[in-house]
Amino acid sequence: MVLNGQDVVVLLKLAGQPGDWTVRSLEAEMGLARAGIHRSLQRLAAAGLYDLDRRRANITQAEEFLVHAVKYLFPPKLGGETRGVPTAWAAEPLAGELAPPSDLPPVWPDPNGRQRGIALAPLHAAAPEIARRDPALGERLALVDALRMGDARVRALAAELLSRRLADTAAAA
Repeated sequence: MVLNGQDVVVLLKLAGQPGDWTVRSLEAEMGLARAGIHRSLQRLAAAGLYDLDRRRANITQAEEFLVHAVKYLFPPKLGGETRGVPTAWAAEPLAGELAPPSDLPPVWPDPNGRQRGIALAPLHAAAPEIARRDPALGERLALVDALRMGDARVRALAAELLSRRLADTAAAA
């Protein structure tokens, strides 16, 4: 079983979610198909990133996977200049931590986006809409994009911020 981009999005959602959710509630919150979410849960469990019995993400394994493996499994695919939703270092929380670069920022292509930048194919086509629905999940997705495409300094800061967010979630559970 090979993980896909939707699985990473679902993992990031579950890593920020208390245990009182249903597949139907995830469907409503994320706008993803119920069957797709169910398949994602099965693949995440097979990979050891999600515990089906306890109904929660394995935070330690998830952090290791996100920080060290995502950039190899889902290398960044850049396109041309477009309008979209800022991601990676152009989006919060990294945008508030780093000086803005002089070149165009990475964006998820989106006709409703307000930022011009260089297109970065998101982990899932619904990422811009998911980020609008759930800003905290949007921040986690942006941090993963920074891990996928940033330089060493950006990746280190993104890993630290993502680790903090995952630890906060684990402490709240």
